[in-house]
Amino acid sequence: MIRLDKLTKIFETPNGPVVAADKVSMEVPKGEICILLGPSGCGKTTALKMINRLIPLTSGRILIDGQDTAKLNDVELRRNIGYVIQQIGLFPNMTIEENICVVPKLLGWDMKKARKRAAELLDLVALDPNHFLRRYPKELSGGQQQRVGVIRALAADPPVMLMDEPFGAIDPINREVIQDEFLKMQSELKKTIMFVSHDIDEAVKMGDKIAIFRAGKIEQYDSPDNVLAHPANRFVADFVGADRTLKRLRLISAGEVADAAAPVIGAHGKASEAAAMMREHGAAVAVVTDADHHPVGYVRIEEAEGSGAAAGEIAHPLPATVAAGADLRAVVSEMFAHDTMWLACVDETGRFAGTVTQPAVTRALGETYRQAQAA
Repeated sequence: MIRLDKLTKIFETPNGPVVAADKVSMEVPKGEICILLGPSGCGKTTALKMINRLIPLTSGRILIDGQDTAKLNDVELRRNIGYVIQQIGLFPNMTIEENICVVPKLLGWDMKKARKRAAELLDLVALDPNHFLRRYPKELSGGQQQRVGVIRALAADPPVMLMDEPFGAIDPINREVIQDEFLKMQSELKKTIMFVSHDIDEAVKMGDKIAIFRAGKIEQYDSPDNVLAHPANRFVADFVGADRTLKRLRLISAGEVADAAAPVIGAHGKASEAAAMMREHGAAVAVVTDADHHPVGYVRIEEAEGSGAAAGEIAHPLPATVAAGADLRAVVSEMFAHDTMWLACVDETGRFAGTVTQPAVTRALGETYRQAQAA
């Protein structure tokens, strides 16, 4: 856990004192990612750098797992904190293995243990240790170097990580890939992370909590969904954007809104039986599956009604399928691309997991507003 208690930083300048952080108080629960957002000069990077003492604080307290960091010397403090910056900072004259092992070596780790750790971490970010351990940074792409920079900060297994726009200089395609790999890694390692970003979409995707800064103060500190759905004031609403409701699509998965009880019938089943299910469910279509319960088509109620054919004989090809783990942004994109109001949802094995409809998506987005009105 990271706790900031009235954290303040005042810079003395020729034109007088400048308050960069103004009594910032917040708590990041253990194992969660907190994204610091805000316009340039708002104090988010200053707050981050005070945690590992790259910038000395003026007043206030910083506690990590309940311990006041003022009681630790710089070396003790930084041993427990991994730090990742946008510029990466890999040593060009060292191999990837040597780069990752820098901190463990300084901490006196046995080198066999350190090398094993390096290989494990490369594997975690989808870089084959057999191919990458002996390479030098110049032999890697920018995206690959950034992954190494992230795992180097993890090499000594610190409980806390500080990240200052770590993916900001990477092209959009590689950035998505690295973000996904990082989230997979975080689901296993459960580090406590503070992460400066300038990208609201990145914050929504990556963060358990978001802190919106302005002029050294926190305007709102909440879950991504609450920041988007219930901005604390006009500044926050303008900062996250007029399309903030659409941004919430990223926070809900297809599996969460899929109707698992939607009509479904095997290809050899009678179309008339599918029609009966559709009538009972109030549905216009039924999904047709193969022997392994993989969706292979669909039948319409008006065609199935009174038909003596097998469902597979009159089935139409599916416009598309969507994975249960996909977010609703991907779902809506597929719906628009195929001009359809519904999609078949599949689990990780490709088996039918229900249907996702546009009304279900709308209901899911509107639930938080209905709850607020009821309250």
